[in-house]
Amino acid sequence: MTHDPLLLEVGGTKFEIDLGAQQLLVAEQDQEKIAVEIKTFLIHSPLTDYHGALGQFLNYRVALEISDPTHILYLAMALVADEAFFKQEFAQISLETYQMKQIIYAPIEEVIVQWIK
Repeated sequence: MTHDPLLLEVGGTKFEIDLGAQQLLVAEQDQEKIAVEIKTFLIHSPLTDYHGALGQFLNYRVALEISDPTHILYLAMALVADEAFFKQEFAQISLETYQMKQIIYAPIEEVIVQWIK
């Protein structure tokens, strides 16, 4: 981890992305700088949570492209949110449309289950 949180200022607006880190890519033997926005999706409507997360994610991506294009943005979510909402057809189409990279994690075990690029 390189930043907790990753702070950006773009056009007079301040952004705080949850984490900045470097991920080792074994296949390429290269390092990739990443920024990770972590969401819990714990309210009554996962769709409402997703609307907020999507808007935030897209704004963060624009801010990164302007101020630090070396970072690649990921949306991190717990495995239970992935299974309950993000496996549904609409969510899959939306994630693909907006080209959202994801990290799926198991919070109790504190492990990353899947990287989705």
